[in-house]
Amino acid sequence: MTEPADASRRLTRLAYGLPALPLAVMGIPMYLFLPAFYSAQLGLSGVGVVLLATRLWDVVTDPVIGTLGDRLDTPLGRRRLLMLIGTPLLLLSAWQLFRPPADVDLIYLLIWGLVAYLGWTLIQLPYTAWGAELSTDYDQRAGITASREGFMLVGTLLAIAWPYIQAWLGGSSGVDPLDEPTAAALAGLAWIMVIMMPVCLALTFWRVPEERRQTAPTGWLRGWQLLRRNRPFMRLLGAYVLNGMANGLPAAVFVMFVEHVIKAPEWTAALLMAYFVSGVVALPGWLVLSRHLGKHRSWSLSMLWASLIFLWVPFLGAGDVYPYLAICILSGASVAADMALPAAIQADLVDLDTSEGGGGRTGLFFGLWNMATKLALALAVGIGFPALELSGFHPDQADAGNTMALALFYGAFPIVFKLAATAMVWNFPVDRDAYSHIRERLAATSGHSNSG
Repeated sequence: MTEPADASRRLTRLAYGLPALPLAVMGIPMYLFLPAFYSAQLGLSGVGVVLLATRLWDVVTDPVIGTLGDRLDTPLGRRRLLMLIGTPLLLLSAWQLFRPPADVDLIYLLIWGLVAYLGWTLIQLPYTAWGAELSTDYDQRAGITASREGFMLVGTLLAIAWPYIQAWLGGSSGVDPLDEPTAAALAGLAWIMVIMMPVCLALTFWRVPEERRQTAPTGWLRGWQLLRRNRPFMRLLGAYVLNGMANGLPAAVFVMFVEHVIKAPEWTAALLMAYFVSGVVALPGWLVLSRHLGKHRSWSLSMLWASLIFLWVPFLGAGDVYPYLAICILSGASVAADMALPAAIQADLVDLDTSEGGGGRTGLFFGLWNMATKLALALAVGIGFPALELSGFHPDQADAGNTMALALFYGAFPIVFKLAATAMVWNFPVDRDAYSHIRERLAATSGHSNSG
């Protein structure tokens, strides 16, 4: 009986992870390709400001949609309903953004960008909350989030590789598609989204169960008081923001680092894909480690590992392509842990909140989690680029003297943030034993409620 049950759980985890692939196919173009396409190819100015405005829209929608998902109670399901509403919005906006008309302007980009991020939030936020509710087992939760983030990494690889595939099929023009993505490449990604998203969601809805709401969320005032007193949540959120900044700093200047320090811009895509492939390959290993050491300790080790590897970045110089490739592969192994393990710990803290009287507030918790993710990226860019300018680095005037500032910014500063995050997580109070006590309290409360 054990083997069929294990196989069924694995199939459920696999089916749950599927929608993350088309979501990643949408996400990478929004960050990497659209700014260059609308600025360089279509000749629009002010694209960066418009796209920033569309991202700020999420600050409003994340907590609202998260809370709405917690308070809904429909036969169709709370998470499924919101995802079904978001799907046509996301697909229509992807089609409009990736296949714009000839007379496109900034208003067009703003409107469809707002619709795209609304649709994205209506799918992605209930989707992550749904994963946290699929199991109450400490280790199985890590496997569920790993399935989602593994498919996310595969979708990221597909989105990065697709413009190069399109360029190869159409005859390369000699221009790097990462710098100047073509209309054909974006149109191809739109078709991938339109085809894959409904298929993946249908398989997930068919195979993955969603329970009806068990406990109504508490009121706003009481809920806010519980949230402020939930020190493990605040501690995890702080560590997550610090680690997000550590990851966001090198991500923001990756292309510049390859061009001005390594001086091998033709390697940009290969290095980026090596990083994410390493993350996919390493993911099962982190799951095995988390079963033995716990999720928080395994995540801490992944951050220490990345810090150890990044120590060597400032020593790189022009032509050091293969040493840098090794660094991308070795440090990329930690990206899987960064994506999967903190979210699994977050699911445990939702149960802690429920045991203390918060009710079922998974959506709210992951809405705040999404906001923390975006805050970390915004801080990385908002702090990093001004700091680079103050150091004397300018991309159009890069020389051996000021590229050291770029190397330190890319490789040394992130270590400081990762070590701070590790210090916050290493002795995290909600470990496997603590979580078992939380589940016992929930079971006792449920039993008392049922008997009454």
